[in-house]
Amino acid sequence: MRAMSIVAFLSAEFVVAPFIADAQTKVLPAVDIPVSAIQERLRPRKPEEVPNLRVVDAGGHNIGVGVLYRAEGDAQTAALHYKVSEIYHVLKGSATFVTGGTLVNAKTREAGSMEVNEDGPGSSGTAIQGGVTRQLKTGDVIIIPAGTPHWFRKIDGSIAYLAIRVDPSQVVKLQ
Repeated sequence: MRAMSIVAFLSAEFVVAPFIADAQTKVLPAVDIPVSAIQERLRPRKPEEVPNLRVVDAGGHNIGVGVLYRAEGDAQTAALHYKVSEIYHVLKGSATFVTGGTLVNAKTREAGSMEVNEDGPGSSGTAIQGGVTRQLKTGDVIIIPAGTPHWFRKIDGSIAYLAIRVDPSQVVKLQ
């Protein structure tokens, strides 16, 4: 019995220890985004300004954090991201938001376009046919899985939201 315990212990040492050591050598730094950087983006985007504040390697997948601002009257494009899921946290404002359904006039985004650099390959459209319509307001959070069409159908004045992008395929460039 004691010999069996020693064998089990040594087996565990040689099988498990390399994985633990490997995990310990791949420690990635934590990344902070100060509130001032978020508050600075609660306005219309400047030309050539990317919405992602940071995109980091989170250990085999990328995580992006950005702030987006949309105003009433601006054209709102429907989108579908093939590989990137998004989580929106509404910081201020409200809007009518549609998810699911089918993109109208869908076009594949061109490689290297700002949209692809921001949130990975996907398609854009002029609207969504069908889908689920909901009202988003300050404080709300919505999770949009990869492959789910989504669209701000109507903006009530303006809306600003934190966009957290989960990129398991690591298609969005680190920044």
